[in-house]
Amino acid sequence: MTLMMLAAGHASAHEPVAMCVLLDARTIRCRGTSNDGDELRGARMEVTAHDGSALLDGWLDAQSTFTFAKPRQPFYVLLDTGPGLQAIVEQEEIKPVPARKARWMQR
Repeated sequence: MTLMMLAAGHASAHEPVAMCVLLDARTIRCRGTSNDGDELRGARMEVTAHDGSALLDGWLDAQSTFTFAKPRQPFYVLLDTGPGLQAIVEQEEIKPVPARKARWMQR
């Protein structure tokens, strides 16, 4: 039983986490990490319209970030780290950079 609990804890230890902020009215920056804080450099990011059409895609850079121009139509951002390992940020969740900003949120 203990072994199964340890295995379950280990399996969920690397789930992707995505966070996006508005750098300015036209620019969005997203950061991808695992839920235990590991950076996910090279992970795929997709920006998709709500109608399902692909708007753009790319990969997290050396700082585990992805910066893009804000689309004009409703969209969401998908961080894809492999089969079944995805995180989604809805457009409504993307807010301006907070007053106390992390280094990755700076221009």
